[in-house]
Amino acid sequence: MRIPKPLAKVIEDFERLPGIGPKTAQRLTYYLLHVPQPELESFANDLIKLKKDTVLCSICRNVGESEPCQICQEISRDVSSILVVEQPLDIFAFEKTGKYKGLYHVLHGNINPLDNIGPDELYIEDLLDRVKGQNGKRVKEVIIATNPTMEGEATAMYLAKKLKFINIKLLITRLGMGVPTGADLEYADEVTLREAIAGRREM
Repeated sequence: MRIPKPLAKVIEDFERLPGIGPKTAQRLTYYLLHVPQPELESFANDLIKLKKDTVLCSICRNVGESEPCQICQEISRDVSSILVVEQPLDIFAFEKTGKYKGLYHVLHGNINPLDNIGPDELYIEDLLDRVKGQNGKRVKEVIIATNPTMEGEATAMYLAKKLKFINIKLLITRLGMGVPTGADLEYADEVTLREAIAGRREM
């Protein structure tokens, strides 16, 4: 039996999303068939606004509604500390802990040669410019919070080397134990992340 073309197209769209296989894509598509038309149109409208109504912060590269983002605008933040994460979702995880009060920097990925992702594809130069731009006077510590995966560790080592080259006095730390190896930070609980920040080590 052939799936009607409008359904087939939506199934294909869902399959492009990370973590969505063919079966899940089909279930989601058929579920949407039973959603009332006004709700479906509202959902479609929200998707259209997803990129239109958000901006990438020119300072930290976080996703927000304003330029610069809300966190970068907060005057109560400790500007001497920058916590580097792979994805914007990681910021939400750290903010929930209430432990970290400094600034952030989002790389939007990690160094992964198998996927042809090198340093130039990430917002690494922006981070180096932030540290250089302050002449090391305000930024005293960079906490590298890339995921404890092979790619995350490779990215952390690359960052540490680059940061040390531009400012030898800069304190560069890595999250402490508590985050299991191979795990993504966005799925870690608040207690684990609090311990990871508190137990960070110098690189």
